[in-house]
Amino acid sequence: MIEQFLQKHGIVFTRFDHPAVFTCEESAKLPAMPGASTKNLFLYDFRSDAHALVVVGHEKLVDLKALKVMLGWSKISFASPERLKKFLGVEPGSVTILGLVHDTEHAVAVYLDTSIAAAGSIQCHPLVNTATLVIDREGISRFLEATGHTAQHIQVPARNGEAKDA
Repeated sequence: MIEQFLQKHGIVFTRFDHPAVFTCEESAKLPAMPGASTKNLFLYDFRSDAHALVVVGHEKLVDLKALKVMLGWSKISFASPERLKKFLGVEPGSVTILGLVHDTEHAVAVYLDTSIAAAGSIQCHPLVNTATLVIDREGISRFLEATGHTAQHIQVPARNGEAKDA
């Protein structure tokens, strides 16, 4: 379904099939693929009922407390599997920017870490974790436009002393 959507909107991609991966650690064991490897955080602020998809580099360890302040949220947490399915149409382990195709109400704010926004291309799951699509920066921009989303580019805070942008 997502590949047909991409083709319909003239978005070029390269597909790589692989065994299911549920974590960044598992995905690091896959054969090398072009593009920036990403980690996708689907977050929720229960006080304001806000949702955000934050896309960072695979190696970045995000400081959620600092991110909460940056977003102006009261209480930040990972969204439940039910919210993930409702808003992005995916299961845990398959979170992807491409899930925004299901967010027809535009309830999810999109944040790209500056390193990902600057990448020539990025790797993303095609709504399942048994394949990876590599899409260039222009294609991601076209995808966001086609789904009615705007990504904000931010310097997502990393935890002190831990992995930052790769």
